[in-house]
Amino acid sequence: MGQFPPAGARRSPRPPSPGQADALFGLEELSAGPSSAAPARSGPLVGPSFRDSPAARRMLSVREIHAEPAAAASPRGREILARFPGARVIDVDSHWRIPDLHGNEGNLERWVRVKSEVLVLGEKKTLTTRPNGRSADWIAPGAANGCAMACAYCYVPRRKGYANPITVFTNIEQIITHLGRHVARQGHKPEPNQCDETAWIYDIGENNDCSVDALVCENTADLVRAFSRWPTAKASFATKFVNPDLLLLDPRGRTRVRFSVMPPQDSRLLDIRTSPVEQRIAAAADFLEAGYEVHFNLSPVVVRPGWEEDWGQLLRHMDDVLPAAVKEQAAAEVIMLTHNKDLHELNLAWHPRAEEVLWRPDLQQAKRSENGSLNVRYRNLDKAAAVDSVRRLVASNAPWLRIRYAF
Repeated sequence: MGQFPPAGARRSPRPPSPGQADALFGLEELSAGPSSAAPARSGPLVGPSFRDSPAARRMLSVREIHAEPAAAASPRGREILARFPGARVIDVDSHWRIPDLHGNEGNLERWVRVKSEVLVLGEKKTLTTRPNGRSADWIAPGAANGCAMACAYCYVPRRKGYANPITVFTNIEQIITHLGRHVARQGHKPEPNQCDETAWIYDIGENNDCSVDALVCENTADLVRAFSRWPTAKASFATKFVNPDLLLLDPRGRTRVRFSVMPPQDSRLLDIRTSPVEQRIAAAADFLEAGYEVHFNLSPVVVRPGWEEDWGQLLRHMDDVLPAAVKEQAAAEVIMLTHNKDLHELNLAWHPRAEEVLWRPDLQQAKRSENGSLNVRYRNLDKAAAVDSVRRLVASNAPWLRIRYAF
């Protein structure tokens, strides 16, 4: 109990846990960025910005860039190299499976440091927009892969070996051209569904966090601008990072930001290097005012002793502090934890405490995911009971929060 301040109160940032000195940003550092009253911009950032702040440099202090030659020579690639002039640039044949990076088992001991100090530049070779139907109608070809944050349950590292830094795809113009043609082919949405009432929803951050990517380059901004011009579609991405620079864009209601939240007790253990949960919740009003649609991901729900009480407290906090304007348009996704044996073994090398709550053979069963991976999830009856509990908790503590889907 007592994890959240009273409504309207400000709380001093919690000191980092031992061994996690760079794990969480203090609230005062994150609030030091540009305000939502700043004018919208149509080009690259000029002048002071959050991504030039000490807090942003703690997230990304790039010293090494593995780059495909064509990616490095592209306009976006040159912008990124100029942004990190002190970084050592290493030519690679392919951004995928770099032996000294993804294939180096020794990087497990440097798991978090690699995320902070290494970038990969490549070109997205295959541009495919896939149907989804859960969170979004379509999964867009990502403008990045990997992340500078280090959430212990993240599914992306399962396919990348011993390191998972950000890979930026520099051919953003081709990605946007592909998306524009795809949007045009769909025409108007014929009927409402759980994704949206009127717009086709495109998830632009399936394997990355677009808020963190915006610390590196303009890919996220370019996508937000593109969707602002497409009246039949919306971009959508989930995030655990509050980047005030995104408030300077002009999304015109065509980008949905989904702030992922979980009880702070879970977040401090599992959401390594992310913005504090209360900071994500507090940012919702600013993002709505800036022209974004704001939803929430209740994700992942981790079953452990006391989890229902802690989720109830989180939802009561959201009810206390979120303004009516946010509540009126908000919706949520409920996502139960899915885990993976390979990720479990990887985590044991750098964050074994997380596995005490993530790896629960007594509660979990094998699951074949849509992408063919063999994962584990809570057993059917246990999962159904947990989903019902979350629905009851939302109805009791945040009845305004419409659940779009739960799985």
